[in-house]
Amino acid sequence: MSPNYMRSFSEGCLRPPTVIGQFHTLFFGSVRMFFLGVLGFAVYGNEALHFSCDPEKREVNLFCYNQFRPITPQVFWALQLVIVLVPGAFFHLYAACKSIKQEDILQKSFYTGFYIFSVFLRIVLEAVAFWLQIQLFGFKVNAIYMCDVGALEKNFNITRCMVPEHFEKTIFLIAMYTFTVITVVLCVAEIFEISCRRLGFLKLSDVNHS
Repeated sequence: MSPNYMRSFSEGCLRPPTVIGQFHTLFFGSVRMFFLGVLGFAVYGNEALHFSCDPEKREVNLFCYNQFRPITPQVFWALQLVIVLVPGAFFHLYAACKSIKQEDILQKSFYTGFYIFSVFLRIVLEAVAFWLQIQLFGFKVNAIYMCDVGALEKNFNITRCMVPEHFEKTIFLIAMYTFTVITVVLCVAEIFEISCRRLGFLKLSDVNHS
């Protein structure tokens, strides 16, 4: 791929054709990623080390932690961020290969429909991630986790495990749910902005001067 294509692709990703899309990129790229990368590491970075069930049996701690966390939150949210970026990245890659200018995207019906589809697909992916997060992590992290160690211990089946910094993790969970909701709202608002432009209620010049 030539440097011109790469430049067009990067400009398209960083500066979508809508004002709300540009705000979404700013919100997504700075606030959400900073929150996950910096604060997420601070809250979840040493969770496996401090997760305690039986201090004398490390295999029990590892077994129960894997049961408690089938997938670590950092990995899940990182995958969510990458997957949600795919529809928009695919569209802007297509636009770069076809040499489509940003100002032409909302002028031609095919390009507009393709772009709206990418935004709609982003909404669907966020909704699926929201549901999966509920199934995996719930809305609250309890201080005590009751682990089923029947596969390891024959004497007893249930052991109590201490979850470190459970209150901070609960706050972080709620924050990530909130970010997902905000992202979905921004995507819906972007589709609404595109519809207003296509119907003539909102002109490009008016948006640029706002």
